[in-house]
Amino acid sequence: MEKEESQAPPISRDASEHPVPAPWRPAVREIVQAFARHDYQLGAGVPGVDPIPLEKAERIGQYIREYGEELIALPDETWNSSVCTWTGSRWDLLVDLWTRSEGRSDLVLALQVSEDADGFRFSVHMVYVP
Repeated sequence: MEKEESQAPPISRDASEHPVPAPWRPAVREIVQAFARHDYQLGAGVPGVDPIPLEKAERIGQYIREYGEELIALPDETWNSSVCTWTGSRWDLLVDLWTRSEGRSDLVLALQVSEDADGFRFSVHMVYVP
């Protein structure tokens, strides 16, 4: 089923909330895996994802440490509650993060996705509790 989902086209450009499109999920998973390893600047890089400036990476790390739980890789269930919304010029994504002791946590990863000549570009906005 994952292969079939990964070939689905991105969502249309309307302002209502939609599930995160399947083709974008691998990049989001890689970002979260890096954060789970405490690599908040994405030092190894993630294809299609903008580097995270040091100051922002430090804030992300601080928020996660202050939350006090250990992040884990995203399970498939995260896509049931994570959403994206077209803003008129880009998509905003809110992805529920998971921790070892809580499962789905109160933390979310906020990203912005835009189109460029190579496809889609992801930019990490922040990790926080809404």
